[in-house]
Amino acid sequence: MKNWSAYTLTDLPQIAKEIVKISSQIPRIWLFRGQMGTGKTTLIKEICKQMGVEHSVQSPTFSLVNEYQTKNATRIFHFDLYRLKNTQEALAIGIEDYLDSGNICLIEWPEQAEELWDIPHTTFSLSLNNEYTRNLEMNW
Repeated sequence: MKNWSAYTLTDLPQIAKEIVKISSQIPRIWLFRGQMGTGKTTLIKEICKQMGVEHSVQSPTFSLVNEYQTKNATRIFHFDLYRLKNTQEALAIGIEDYLDSGNICLIEWPEQAEELWDIPHTTFSLSLNNEYTRNLEMNW
């Protein structure tokens, strides 16, 4: 478990570097939990940047999944499950194939498919401190 308390946007590059540094030691399924506006997508953008993704990282709200490639050709899958009604909809988009791919899967709104997370995963729980600072707890 790792915690970052009262961090600001200027702290994000360092936090993302710390996460990337230990990424090979933790499960590759990363669940991002937190209310709307807590910074899930912002954190994911910085993690991807630190991993060497050169293209724009956007929340896949309508496509449900985006694929990014790092400088060294590693693939990263980014999901936004907010619009799903249940686990069956996640299965219909083939989420199991992505989860079994061995690539890092960054998943926003995992609550929409809670039954899938009985596999090894890392959870990032984000919460608001105030309008300028956030808290982040990382568990695996």
